[in-house]
Amino acid sequence: QVQMVESGGGSVQAGGSLKLSCTVSGYPFSTYCMGWFRQAPGKEREGVAAIDHDAITNYADSAKGRFTLSKGNSKLTLYLQMDTLKPEDTGAYYCAIKGPSDCSAASWSVAAPENTFWAQGTQVTVSS
Repeated sequence: QVQMVESGGGSVQAGGSLKLSCTVSGYPFSTYCMGWFRQAPGKEREGVAAIDHDAITNYADSAKGRFTLSKGNSKLTLYLQMDTLKPEDTGAYYCAIKGPSDCSAASWSVAAPENTFWAQGTQVTVSS
């Protein structure tokens, strides 16, 4: 049974930073794609960033240069460092894991393939 726990959301002013954490247990495959997507009220789901089992990363244009993915000591622990936050970054952020095919930030914005799992979500609020 796949279990996912994420944390680290909060409220900050524009220009501030937050770090999200995500831990996955019970994922049965050795190859994977992990990352985050976000959902803001009234907006479509947006893929933010992705990293595969070989640590190859991909970021949405909106995240490039400001957000950084990194893996923890545990293979399925992931961090998203978010710097220079903007009000448009506000939303619920969801950590997700799936198979390694099409491991891109954009892939989180489309219908999830089989064996995709995501965490409960954490709220990020950036005030101007």
